[in-house]
Formats: sequence, structure tokens, C-alpha cells
Amino acid sequence: MRTLMRTPPARSGAAAAAAVLCLALCLSGAVPAHATTAPVSAEAAGTELAARRAAARTLSFTPCPAAEGLPSPVRCALLRVPLDYARPDGPQISLTVSRLPATGRKTVRRQGALVYNPGGPGASGMFFPVVASLPEWQRVSAAYDLVGYAPRGVGRSAPLSCGPDRAARAPRQVPAAPSEAYGRQRAAEARDRARGCADRAGPALPYYSTLNNVRDLHVLRAALGESGLTFLGASYGTYIGAVYATLYPGHVRRMVFDSPVDPAPRRIWYRGLLDRPAAFERRWYEFRAWAARHHSAYGLGATPAAVRASYERVREAVARRPAGGLVGTGELQDAYLRTAYDDALWPARAAALSAFLAGDPGPLVEQAAPDPAAAAEQENAGAVHTAVLCNDAPWPADAGVWIRDYGELAVRAPFAAWSQAWLYLPCASWPVSPRQRPVAVGGPAAARLPRTLIVAAERDAATPYPGALELQRRLGGGAALVTEWGAGTHGVAGGRNPCVDRHVERYLLTGRTAGRRAGCAPHPEPAPVSLDGRAAATWGSALPPAV
Repeated sequence: MRTLMRTPPARSGAAAAAAVLCLALCLSGAVPAHATTAPVSAEAAGTELAARRAAARTLSFTPCPAAEGLPSPVRCALLRVPLDYARPDGPQISLTVSRLPATGRKTVRRQGALVYNPGGPGASGMFFPVVASLPEWQRVSAAYDLVGYAPRGVGRSAPLSCGPDRAARAPRQVPAAPSEAYGRQRAAEARDRARGCADRAGPALPYYSTLNNVRDLHVLRAALGESGLTFLGASYGTYIGAVYATLYPGHVRRMVFDSPVDPAPRRIWYRGLLDRPAAFERRWYEFRAWAARHHSAYGLGATPAAVRASYERVREAVARRPAGGLVGTGELQDAYLRTAYDDALWPARAAALSAFLAGDPGPLVEQAAPDPAAAAEQENAGAVHTAVLCNDAPWPADAGVWIRDYGELAVRAPFAAWSQAWLYLPCASWPVSPRQRPVAVGGPAAARLPRTLIVAAERDAATPYPGALELQRRLGGGAALVTEWGAGTHGVAGGRNPCVDRHVERYLLTGRTAGRRAGCAPHPEPAPVSLDGRAAATWGSALPPAV
């Protein structure tokens, strides 16, 4: 099985790599199945009505539009859902869905649909059925229809835009330590970004949220004709799955949570994101240590400190003169933050530094410069990323709180702290009130859930490992956890580790797990190869940063 989680592409401004992660039940509009005596909110009633209607209509799959870029065996459909579930007969939006029917012959028992969400927020899972052609996925694709979809706001699913971002222009020169004046500038740009989202989305802006993503998933399950959802969610997709399991435990069949977000309500989202800069700093060190071990190949230095000095020389150079006229310090940092997501990128990134210092900026420009052809897709992904997280929970409204908190973090984790602060700062002035309050994942619903499976890498930076432990605790005794020890690539299921793959495949095919806790040795470190990119050549490269 090959990787489902991919290193995010070059992002800029509010869509920069970060990466990149509801009301209490009586206020959320979603009532869990066990709460039979609780009053049913308008949103909950509207969701059930929409699901019944979808089950009656089912989905009509036809050849996919050329815009999806999917091969002909895959078919596509449109799923109609309410914009506002409190008004199920009000404005409707269409979500794009892709499917490849189970490939197994009559001797293979068909097990229904396996629905995939790659996270983000802002990522599309439309590509998912393509994995059926990979040898590693043959047994799963023989038993399951592989179903992907673009969540609301993403791609052709009622696409969301926040408009041009002033901070997104290349090249961007970002100071390592921001001055007070620079902080004021970024706060003003964040306010402009929030206003741009409101101006473009209008009254629809509040309805891009995790709770509505969960409701959409409930309707999709019904439209697929499934009484129970079989779901594979990665990164932020695990939060969608966890909230779904809490609100609809009677409709869960099997769930795989890959690289989980910490679902504790108090950590959605501001406090949880404060954990990430230190985790990114550790992964940045691990990349530098790897490059130092391969000093003979790259010449960047024989110690992590020496490799950092080489990186700083490149940073100083592009601050004076952007590489290729396109790569300033902002683009440079975005590119090297992504080394935390996927160690398969390490050889190419190390080689680009080496080539630049030897007088050839070409590889660095190729890897770090914004791609004009992807600009619209990246802006869309960034808009959804911002809207969902800002809508989902209260955020500090005083930019001074952000400057204080991230300033303290930057003392011990300078590499990622400020870039994350600027990415999410639009949430400080988000023009939606009141904000949702996060669902308390688990609770009494956990006792009604079938066995579930969590997979996580011990040194994941994007979703630090304690989040996996918290999710397992909240989902109860039926939740099993498989840990890839000593590894940090974000996205474990279907990755480079056959041990992890066996656990996931066995669970999807049989529902069985290897006890409550299991572990796998880390996948091998990448070899120091050339600049041709083969070390990082896996599919699905258009994913935005996952929370």
C-alpha cells in the first residue's frame, strides 16, 4: 500500500505550508443516537431528513468531468446537501463524489463502500479510487468500492474563495524574528484576509465547518446505500471521523484514524496548534541530522548545527536576491517546513541546498517557487482551511495574545512558530459570531461503537503523538492503536511500512485488531539520492497542509 498522506505542495501567504487542524451537543444541532430523550435540534432533524432523501434518490455515477483528471474506470456523481441543515429545504450545494466499484470477482465478499477523507481542511479525496491500481491496495479494493469526495468548499464542491492574498505574492521576505512593525503589518493583512473571505462567501461563510462536514458525510453514507459507514480519515479527516462516531455511533461500521488530531475540546483549535512548533523543531533537527550523516553526499556539514549554518547561508542569500526572482525567505521556509511532513523529501531538499551553495539555484527554484498553474487550487484549499478552523471554535480576538504566545514559543522553536502564527491569525478577526464550540468526542457514544483502529507515527509533527493517545482514550476500549515507533512522516496508513499496512488491511477486511496496543519498527530512512525526485515520487501531491 502506498502513502495516502502526501507532503503538501508549495503554499503561500494564508495558504502557506503549516503544516496543515462545535457546539456542545445541545447547541450543535447534532444529537447522538443514544440521547433518545433529548430535544432534537433543527440541524439534527434536517440532517436526518436529508439523509433519508439521499437514500431514496441514491447517486448517479457517470464518467468524470475532465476537470477531475481521473482515469476512465473511475465514475463521478454529485451529492446534493443543504447549505444550512436547519433549513433542509433551503439553498442546496453539490458535493463531488468519485467511486470505483470493488474489483474482486464473485469469490471475494463485497464489503460495501470505503470512504476516504485526506484532511486539510481543504484537501480533496477525489483521487482516492486511483489507488485500486496499486498492488498494495489490491485486496482492499477487491472487497470495497473505493469512494472519494471533495468536502464542501473544496474543488467543485461549492468552491470557497477568500480572494487574492496580499501576503501571497512571490517572492516573500519574512524576517526570522518579527519586529513590532512587522507584527502590525501581518495583523492588518490577516484582517484583510478575513474580510476577503466574508466578502466572497457572503452569508454562506458560517456553514463551512466540521459539524457540517460530518453531516455531509452522514448524507453521503446514506446516498451510497450503506447502513454503516466504513471510513478512512487522515489528519484533520480523523477529527471528522471522531465527531461522526460521537454523533452517529449506530451508523459506524469500521473506522481507521490515520495520524489523529487531538480531539479534546479545549485543544480545538488554538491550544492544540500551540503544540506544533516544538514538534516541527524536532523534525527540523532530524532532517539536519540526516543530512549531516550524509555529509559526503551533500557537503552541508557533518553536524546538525553545521547543516543549519548552511541553510542560514542560503536564507541570507535569498533575502538579498531572491532565487530565480521567485524564492525569497518565505518560499524557502515553506519548502523546508515540508520536510517535517515526509522524510521522502529529505534527499531532494538537501540536494537543493547543496546545489545552491555550489552556484546552481535551479533545484531550489524548482522545489520552492510557487506554481502558477496550481495557484487557484491552492487559494481554494487555503480558503477552506481558514474558514473551517476559524468557524469551528473560539479564537483569541486580541492579536497581542498571539504575538505573546508565539513569541514565547519562538524562543525554543523558532523554525515554525511565526509561520504558523501568521497562517491562523485571520481567526482573530473572523467575521462570524458566535463561533461554534467543539463536540466532546467519545463520551457515552463510545460504548456503542464497534472496534476502531488508530495508526500514528511517534514523532509526527503535524499531529503530535499525544493526540493519538487522547483519541484512543475517548473512543473507549474498542479502539486499538498501532504506533510506528521512531518515525515522523505524517500519514501512516498505506505508507512505506508493511507492518502498519498489514494491521490496516486486516482490520478493513476482517474487523480484527492485534489487541489494544501494537507497534511497528520505523520505515527505513531515505537514501541520499540525486535531484531527480525519485525519492519523493508518490501519488496525490496536490494535498494542502493537514492540521
